[in-house]
Amino acid sequence: MKNTGFLKSRFMLLVVLFVALAAKVEAQNIQLHYDVRRNCATSTVEMFRADNYGSTFFFIDMDFAPKAFGAYGEISREFCFWKDSKLNWLSAHIEYNGGLNNAMSFNNAWLLGATYSGHSKDWSKTWSVSAMYKLIPGTQGFLGESSNMAVHNFQVTAVWNLDFLEHWLSFNGFADFWRETRAWQGTKYIFIAEPQLWVNLNKVKGMEKANLSVGTEVELSNNFVAKGFDVMPTVAVKYAF
Repeated sequence: MKNTGFLKSRFMLLVVLFVALAAKVEAQNIQLHYDVRRNCATSTVEMFRADNYGSTFFFIDMDFAPKAFGAYGEISREFCFWKDSKLNWLSAHIEYNGGLNNAMSFNNAWLLGATYSGHSKDWSKTWSVSAMYKLIPGTQGFLGESSNMAVHNFQVTAVWNLDFLEHWLSFNGFADFWRETRAWQGTKYIFIAEPQLWVNLNKVKGMEKANLSVGTEVELSNNFVAKGFDVMPTVAVKYAF
């Protein structure tokens, strides 16, 4: 992690570009989470769009308490020019992620790899697993390794979306496991998962057009912000476009 004005201004420019993109393509959903442990709120804007050559996804998180004090974003592109072949379950994956808050900035990272994806016949259940090379420019070798070794890493990501009870309930989220040196001694491997459970209110009679959901997210992490395991639950609302 770094604390530089240059990285901060560059990431804020990226956030503005993401928001402009969301305004053009219409974000798939907007979420507002209240973090019970940290006593702060987080807004999330997500967009997913498939096309003839693959798909594009991004999200932006903004933290408030009550003023904005942090931001984090990811944007990824899946390429699948062979959708009509027997290998249509496999895609090439490219991704960027980074962020900052008042105290620090998260390392910028570039990822390149492959994604396996699948779905049920009615698309009510989808999943994917990505294995990627992860480049983190400027990372220092805090743990006795060379700086060159610290830059070159890997990440494995799983994403799922499961609808149950005729779409009354949705269980979705992601899990990331990757290698990255941290300033605290003895940690190289980081895990974070954010499973979400939603009750979809558009199934309630008279609210069919609301596209509103209420639910919860539980952030499970190990060696992410500090050494060791942590659990941070939220209560949340989501509006889908």
